Amino acid sequence: MDEFISLERRYIQRDWEPAQLDGGQFCEILGRILYHQDSGTLNPNKDFDECVKYIWDEHNHNKHAMNRSDANHLSKVLRTTYKFRSARGGVHISPQYKPNHMDSKVIIEMVRWCFAETLRIFWAGTNREQVAKAIRELLTFDVPAIGKFEDIIMVQRTDLNAEEELLVLLHYAGEQGFTRTELGKYAMLSAPAVTTTLQKLSGPVFRQIVQLPSGRYRLTDLGSKRIREKLPDKLLLV
Repeated sequence: MDEFISLERRYIQRDWEPAQLDGGQFCEILGRILYHQDSGTLNPNKDFDECVKYIWDEHNHNKHAMNRSDANHLSKVLRTTYKFRSARGGVHISPQYKPNHMDSKVIIEMVRWCFAETLRIFWAGTNREQVAKAIRELLTFDVPAIGKFEDIIMVQRTDLNAEEELLVLLHYAGEQGFTRTELGKYAMLSAPAVTTTLQKLSGPVFRQIVQLPSGRYRLTDLGSKRIREKLPDKLLLV
């Protein structure tokens, strides 16, 4: 989880190198976890390739504890992730190679899938919505542009328009969201501007925020997509 959250946080801040360097650490850790679950043997130092080879071994079926389809899919995506970052120069310094968005995006999406699939398989319960909620909560990160001073939360950038300020605040709020009163308190906007912007972002054209039955506002998937794809720079403190 530490590796996953670190990768996500750095990726959303447009720092491409960690996704390609640290993605391997995520693979090694999860590879050992899968080996442990599949074999019953705990070995924190076991080599990643040895872990994957054991999972792929089709001869001694009675030795495998994991469902074969789940184990094979996860291990194959992990190996692809591990080898891709190495082949693209993510392990060794290369004069022809520099970390870039597209390569990092491939790695981060495979890491996301592996993490979500691991939760799905090993979650101690049957409620899939709880799994989805846990994943969404894990994807809510510290926002460098947001400052918290006792009970005061403040966007510490002065170059955001009203839409961006509210979206950044709601990204920070995560699954729980903020009430209209809290948004009015935290946003450096006039009361009419907050109301108008909330109506716009929740309206049929944007649909980037939603007001819950409790009255609290939170981001929709479209709102999270806008943050991730259009506003990652706005989350940084400059």
